[in-house]
Amino acid sequence: MVPFTVTILGSSSALPTLTRFPTAQVVNLNDKLYLIDCGEGTQIQLRKFGLKAGKINHIFISHLHGDHIFGLPGLISTMALGGKKGELHVYSHSELKIMMDPLLKFMHEMEDFKVVYHPLNFRSRAVIYEDSKLSVESFPVKHRIPCCGFVFREKQHELHLRGTEVEYLKIPIRDRVALKRGSDYCLSDGTRIPNSDLTFPSDPVRSYAFCTDTLPRKQIIPVIKDVDLLYHEATFCDDLKDLALKTYHSTAKQAAEIAVLAGVKKLIIGHFSSRYKNEKLIVDEARTVFANTLAANEGERFEL
Repeated sequence: MVPFTVTILGSSSALPTLTRFPTAQVVNLNDKLYLIDCGEGTQIQLRKFGLKAGKINHIFISHLHGDHIFGLPGLISTMALGGKKGELHVYSHSELKIMMDPLLKFMHEMEDFKVVYHPLNFRSRAVIYEDSKLSVESFPVKHRIPCCGFVFREKQHELHLRGTEVEYLKIPIRDRVALKRGSDYCLSDGTRIPNSDLTFPSDPVRSYAFCTDTLPRKQIIPVIKDVDLLYHEATFCDDLKDLALKTYHSTAKQAAEIAVLAGVKKLIIGHFSSRYKNEKLIVDEARTVFANTLAANEGERFEL
């Protein structure tokens, strides 16, 4: 199977700490990198964990609070100085362009490099990016300002050929391509051989959902249902659920309850308040509800 990983670059909430940076993650599907959010220090974390900024062509910004966007000007400047060409696609609230344009106009080295903005829909779910291997869907969550989550889904893989049978029948390349896509095969005498006799099932498709800075919302369950990996913010422990409600955030217990309702395979929690010196208390609370819970630690790479 092709690599499909999520690397944590930042897992702190609004205030960074000595050990945690603001929110940023990299999704890697078959060596194509996609950045989710871009908190302060993102480009430093990319270097630290061996991820090449120049390979990022798509950035998904959940919302316009500073701890999710303040790393973007520096990252784009570094990309330009590094000789990046072509287009960088940024999916965000439309007002991000208003903020970024005055900054970028001073970057004279961007003559061969263009930032293209794609406004998000904060009222309903929508497919915002698609290629031959991947689709990315946005969906609204509930925060103090407009905010979106994202689901990364692999496209259906081609079927695998049964090598011995295919070679025995000397099936031409063009017909092998058709077999991988589900067609039957016809011999020269008109005999039809069912596809299932010449192939075996494709690898299962994988999915990752990112859900940050939000109150717990059952409305997102149909969107994230059965994903292989869910990241859900858990800013506080449940003894501070009143503060979580006031600030439009979730507790560890609430994040775990969403994971249970959605039937996900694995839960990552992050966006930890700086009041917690380590993540153990928060993770332990989540595990009382959803056992397969892990902390979003800087540099951690999760394989799907």
